[in-house]
Amino acid sequence: MLERLEKLQQLRGTLTKRDAIGTEFDLRLKAVKAWQQVRLARTYADLAADSRYAPAIAFFLDELYGVKDSTIRDRDLTRMYPTIKRLLPRFAFDAVDKALELDVLAEEFDQALATALASQTVNEANYLRAFRAVGRREDRLRQIGLMQAVGEGLDRMVKKPLIFSTLKMLRSPAKVAGLGEMQQFLETGFTAFRHMNGADYFLATIASRETELIERIMSGEGDPFSVIDAWNAKRQ
Repeated sequence: MLERLEKLQQLRGTLTKRDAIGTEFDLRLKAVKAWQQVRLARTYADLAADSRYAPAIAFFLDELYGVKDSTIRDRDLTRMYPTIKRLLPRFAFDAVDKALELDVLAEEFDQALATALASQTVNEANYLRAFRAVGRREDRLRQIGLMQAVGEGLDRMVKKPLIFSTLKMLRSPAKVAGLGEMQQFLETGFTAFRHMNGADYFLATIASRETELIERIMSGEGDPFSVIDAWNAKRQ
């Protein structure tokens, strides 16, 4: 976990510059993240409209792939790492560790896309050109695997007795230790997956759709996102 936190601080530390180039890159990176979040919301609009899956979709969009600045969170987690290791039970530590691994890979890709876009506006055509220029197909597929691993870990957690009461017991010590955001991540994820009552379809849907989109983009498909409307129509 500590290695991932240090990597995130290294990646995001470049965004704290106040010179013109740093500010411009920061704005472009935020635009990339915002564009991708809209794309993800569109891709899973059918699941978001289903009361069973809506909380889990919100968790993925807000906690696993949100646009909020996590610099302070990363710094706090690094500073409190010895406390985290002592405070968290193994299942919770592993969940946070996997989420951070996913965060590192997502940040690397987002910054690479922002660099490839240069001064271009973030729209579908420019995004696709930048995505193909960055490449790294295997790492993209690994990103999907990490997303599944985070989800599977949470799904296993909800099936164990006394897990939720254990998480609730952590609220006060986590808040005192300055780890409120970490606690929120765990509780939000646990609540969403417990509400779903079985995550197999949810996780398989995300994996299959994201994999297909990557393959369509990398193969040079003219309109790779056209398939999204068909996916959503199936559940209407």
